[in-house]
Amino acid sequence: MNASAPIGEVYYVPKSSPFPAILSLALAALFIGLSLFLNGVAPAVWLAIAGLLGTLYAIIAWFQSVIGENRAKAYKTWEAGSFRLGMIWFIVSEIVLFGTFFACLGYERLVAVPWLVGLDPQFTPWQHYAGGWPTPGPDGKAFGVVSPWGIPLLNTVLLLSSGVTVTWAHWGLLAGKRGQLKLGLALTILLGAVFLFYQGKEFHHAWTELGLTLGSGVYGATFFLLTGLHGFHVTLGVLMLITMLARSSKGDFSARDHFAFTAVSWYWHFVDVVWLLLFVFVYWL
Repeated sequence: MNASAPIGEVYYVPKSSPFPAILSLALAALFIGLSLFLNGVAPAVWLAIAGLLGTLYAIIAWFQSVIGENRAKAYKTWEAGSFRLGMIWFIVSEIVLFGTFFACLGYERLVAVPWLVGLDPQFTPWQHYAGGWPTPGPDGKAFGVVSPWGIPLLNTVLLLSSGVTVTWAHWGLLAGKRGQLKLGLALTILLGAVFLFYQGKEFHHAWTELGLTLGSGVYGATFFLLTGLHGFHVTLGVLMLITMLARSSKGDFSARDHFAFTAVSWYWHFVDVVWLLLFVFVYWL
């Protein structure tokens, strides 16, 4: 590439955009409003709602702008590489996020609980704490545990199947088979939605019938933190897949130009892998 070439010939320079500022302010309003609402300031819920609406507007409008630039063939080779690198680093950040919480789970189970059990009885008020896992903690109430061989196993099958269908859709895109692309995406969306339905059913059963809540000691907090965070990611993934299906129905994407689809499929496979780890370390072992 000619180093002396004008910048516009090397990569696309977009016009100034208001969306980064709008998104930042909207997210600030959303989280400040939620924080105040959870601490008893009831009117703050309207601030949170305004922040949520502003966030949705900024995301949708921003992506529409990027899609429009791509359709206008404004992007060069440089942008394609930068988009891929950005998605890779995003997934790395997600690995760090979930890795941190899995590390907390391991520390609680392998270090903190045995340490409490091993304390000299004369120096602790928890003389009768037997430890073990799952544990409500020294002062917690007893609770039931979700069996891994019911809904968790079913959800594992659903997510693994969705990994197959999104890959099948990708093959259809590469082969120019639009029907296979759209059917694969639709099946993946359906499997993800069914997963979320059963996840919600499991949460309701655990909370109302098993007595397993966020207040059920360290295990309850860890259980809902990890599974809830994953469920949030699945929800986002389903929304992304719906967007991909809508764009595919409009004729977007080709065998040579489909990075948005590739990025969503990477994200979905990441969600699958995280669930497998959850099934093993949260439900099974």
